[in-house]
Amino acid sequence: MIDDLKGDESWRMFRIISEFADGFDKLSDTGPAISIFGSARLDENDTYYQATVDIAKRFVEEGFAVISGGGPGIMEAANRGATKGKSIGLNIELPHEQIPNPYQNEQLDFRYFFTRKVMFLKYSMGYICMPGGFGTLDETFESLTLLQTGRISKMPVVLFGSEFWQGLVDWMQQQLVKKGLIDQSDFSLFTVTDDIEEAVSIITHHAKKHQPQ
Repeated sequence: MIDDLKGDESWRMFRIISEFADGFDKLSDTGPAISIFGSARLDENDTYYQATVDIAKRFVEEGFAVISGGGPGIMEAANRGATKGKSIGLNIELPHEQIPNPYQNEQLDFRYFFTRKVMFLKYSMGYICMPGGFGTLDETFESLTLLQTGRISKMPVVLFGSEFWQGLVDWMQQQLVKKGLIDQSDFSLFTVTDDIEEAVSIITHHAKKHQPQ
């Protein structure tokens, strides 16, 4: 039994390495890109769905590839808005919800969340975080943690939708800052906005400032 478990772990290691290698190979020529995070459960009748489509279109007009989680909802909206450019989906195998959307023109499939997250981080010049559940919050806070601790290069994180995000931001002020768990300066790591053009300009300005000479 112990030998069987060791064998399973060894094969898992090879599957993980394979996912990294495949991702690096397929995304190496992506060019400037942004990632859009958000719920799989918001359909096209939701205002944030349409806002996501519009945001993705604007980034394509600015010459960016758009990377989403590859599934339905906000992820679908991101790929839908980017269909005239490079519309990338990083799909994850899940028992429900994660059916690949039809608007990707480049699709990668992942079994492990952490290898998928590395691809978001490695190939994006900024993040747009739309409303979402645990998965979206996980992706948002992981990016903020890595920025706060200097583990990744500085990049913009935009929380789109003040009605959704502001309560969380207020809670962080009232609890985390008050108790000394984070610094006031950490709020400079992200921007809350309801304005599509502001969201796009924050990231495009950063990209132009940091593009290779």
